[in-house]
Amino acid sequence: MQSPIKFFSGSASRYLAEEIVKHYPIKEKGLKLGESSFTRFSDGEFLTSIDETVRGCTVFFIQSTFPPVDNLFELMLMIDAAKRASAYKVVAVIPYFGFARQDRKDKPRVAIGAKLIADLLTAAGVSRVMTMDLHADQIQGFFNVPVDHIYASTLFVPHIKKLGLDNLVIASPDMGGTKRAKAYSHFLDCDMAVAHKSREKVNQVGEMTIIGEVEGKNVIILDDMIDTAGTVSMAADIMMERGAKSVRAVATHPVLSGPAYERIQKSSLLEVITTNSIPVDKNKSNKIKVLSIGPLFADVISKVYNFKSISSTFIV
Repeated sequence: MQSPIKFFSGSASRYLAEEIVKHYPIKEKGLKLGESSFTRFSDGEFLTSIDETVRGCTVFFIQSTFPPVDNLFELMLMIDAAKRASAYKVVAVIPYFGFARQDRKDKPRVAIGAKLIADLLTAAGVSRVMTMDLHADQIQGFFNVPVDHIYASTLFVPHIKKLGLDNLVIASPDMGGTKRAKAYSHFLDCDMAVAHKSREKVNQVGEMTIIGEVEGKNVIILDDMIDTAGTVSMAADIMMERGAKSVRAVATHPVLSGPAYERIQKSSLLEVITTNSIPVDKNKSNKIKVLSIGPLFADVISKVYNFKSISSTFIV
């Protein structure tokens, strides 16, 4: 007999959890987002509580771990609570996996934050992890539990095709994203360009050179995330100066910190296409279009829960 399924949400991703439950394809009797509570003490410490039984259940916790770090710690507390309440399995659904940029030692005496987070989630008692477009694919190997790495290309590729752009070019904003850009350009049968950049310091781009032909082209800059929007805005401006017909950006995770909204609004970008893995304030920019990942995650969760292959989910 299969264990019952239950869904819970952290306080930061409740909007997404409600959508996932709404689109869950197997409508079990009474299936809804589980009851939980979040209490914060005056000193900043907080308490999470699962307010219904999870004994013997397969429990899915939905929470992106974007800043502040409270969102990550809340997820770990909820996992721990479920394990102590005798849940059969606990699956962490983390559309945006924070600290993923710290995937290696790129200079002396720095932490590998992504590995530390993987260890903390495992110590909390997670049985499985679901995430989307990790900053570095090797982070999957940091876990000793199964990791379902979902690709937003399932949403982006059909959307790009619907745009009906001629002379399309897929561009990577840096050398690290060339593998992703190459996969898209191959699938869409179009050319590719690369924005080669140097950083003076974190979140600050020094110089940028465009490698590839963009004159007369409709360019789509592809990345896993947009943080301060410095790179993508500079790349768009340079490409337009070099004769591009239009420049759009496609990025899975809209971190959009600091001056990001202002930079996007003032840049040559025609449109920024992203997902709701992180909440977006669309009132700050009319250039941002958000595609929902709720139906996609609902479908993958259903397949995993029912021991079905998720390979058909992948386009690129």
